[in-house]
Amino acid sequence: MYIDAALIPADARIWIYQSNRELRGPEISAISEKAKQFLKTWTAHDNALRASFEIRYGYFLVIMIDKNYTQASGCSIDKSVHFVQSIEKEFDITLMDRMLFAYKNNDRVEVVSKKEFGNLLSKNIVHDDTIVFNNLIQTKEELYKNWEVPLKESWHKSVISH
Repeated sequence: MYIDAALIPADARIWIYQSNRELRGPEISAISEKAKQFLKTWTAHDNALRASFEIRYGYFLVIMIDKNYTQASGCSIDKSVHFVQSIEKEFDITLMDRMLFAYKNNDRVEVVSKKEFGNLLSKNIVHDDTIVFNNLIQTKEELYKNWEVPLKESWHKSVISH
């Protein structure tokens, strides 16, 4: 069942899918409508999942479930992955490439390959204090506390050689 994101508790399980490009207004509207329709019928072992989503910065699709209501199962997670794959195909975007790095350049989000991020780091265009997005976080609370972090505090630093 779809509910407003504000009603999802802080300990909710989340998944963050990052687009390889910025989504435009009509795309955000269409994806939002599709997400609502998917979440209205999303189940785990025939039990409704209390779920919501947000699209942040025009790049990030955040899916969340109230795990206190119903836990996600392997099959329900597979259903969400298939939903995300359908969005990728319909809108010609990539949402599941974990080796695309997103960072803030002033107030703008930039998304680059791991290699390009390494190049930017070696040129000091990005640096230890550059804000990066940790899409590996798992709870709504972490979304507010640990999603946007300086590079020096993120896993990104350990996978970049420069």
